[in-house]
Amino acid sequence: MSCDFIALANAGVQALQPYQPGKPIEELERELGLKNVVKLASNENPLGASEMAVEACRQAAEGMYLYPDSSGFELKNKLSDRLKVSPKQITLGNGSNDVLDLIARAFLQPGRSAVFSQHAFVVYPIAVQACGARAIVTPAKDWGHDLDVMAAAIEDDTRVVFIANPNNPTGTWIKKAELEAFLAKVPENVVVVLDEAYVEYVDEPEYPNGLDYLAGYPNVIVTRTFSKAYGLAGLRVGYAISSPEICDLLNRVRAPFNVSTQALAAAVAVLDDADYLQKSREVNAAGLKQLGEGFDQLGIEWIPSVGNFISFRTSKNGEPVDAGKVYQGLLHKGVIVRPVGVYDMPNFLRVSVGLESENARFLEVLPQVLEAL
Repeated sequence: MSCDFIALANAGVQALQPYQPGKPIEELERELGLKNVVKLASNENPLGASEMAVEACRQAAEGMYLYPDSSGFELKNKLSDRLKVSPKQITLGNGSNDVLDLIARAFLQPGRSAVFSQHAFVVYPIAVQACGARAIVTPAKDWGHDLDVMAAAIEDDTRVVFIANPNNPTGTWIKKAELEAFLAKVPENVVVVLDEAYVEYVDEPEYPNGLDYLAGYPNVIVTRTFSKAYGLAGLRVGYAISSPEICDLLNRVRAPFNVSTQALAAAVAVLDDADYLQKSREVNAAGLKQLGEGFDQLGIEWIPSVGNFISFRTSKNGEPVDAGKVYQGLLHKGVIVRPVGVYDMPNFLRVSVGLESENARFLEVLPQVLEAL
């Protein structure tokens, strides 16, 4: 007799589809026998890791037989000094995805709802559904969050609102005035999550720093990561900054030892590598310009982005082209980008900013792929 294990699972989990990451370089090399593959799919830092972080990781590896410091004392205190917040306001996670999941587990359950925007980060619906809560998805405005519509969508059972600023995969961003008007409308019993995974790349005077709103709005949680501008995607380190009361709740559901010894050491070290962070910003700004100009020359529509990626509409001579076929064509040319159909963007692909040579290779092979269709 066989058991129907799917039927045993929570109702929300039964209907979930696993998160689909960007295709690894090694996988494409195995499948197609290619060499010199360029991966521009997962918004990783094209500079590679900071040498200071690598060296700290090497040294920390000697203690791998011991459990890591579950409190993350050194990293929390380093972040506390850098961000001007109390260590009691910081929750560490195995990447910011982990922190988003902690928030959902702490505040969502069957009979409650969460609000997020169309085209927003795919982890939001996964976290909400896994908890058995109801997702309220609001229409996007110019590919970004419509905060007026999101505020109006909040219901009596709503406990969490997720806002990605900048948003992934569209790269759109919310201005200070928009955010402040929104926060003034949100009931105090609704947690507002400001997901700032790409904050280090933003250079806009009207961009709101989520940390500025913690004192006035105790229901705000800011989430950030070391995976992008700090180049530690493979080590998985993220964190949330919130009121001490919310921080306490998140730590109640946080798994012990959820950030490894090497990850903690590397994160502490990279915070002191100001040159690396500045270089990351410079390379990204140049890459955004290079890609945007390339799309314009090819006559391809793209969404202006302040992240480290751009989403573009797949078209040929102004006519829509199947994004899946373009994606596969790029794979055969040794360039990995990211399909975004799961974000309700079926005719788009997302390309991460790479080094100048990597961006150039993508822009060289893209018209070849389109011409072959």
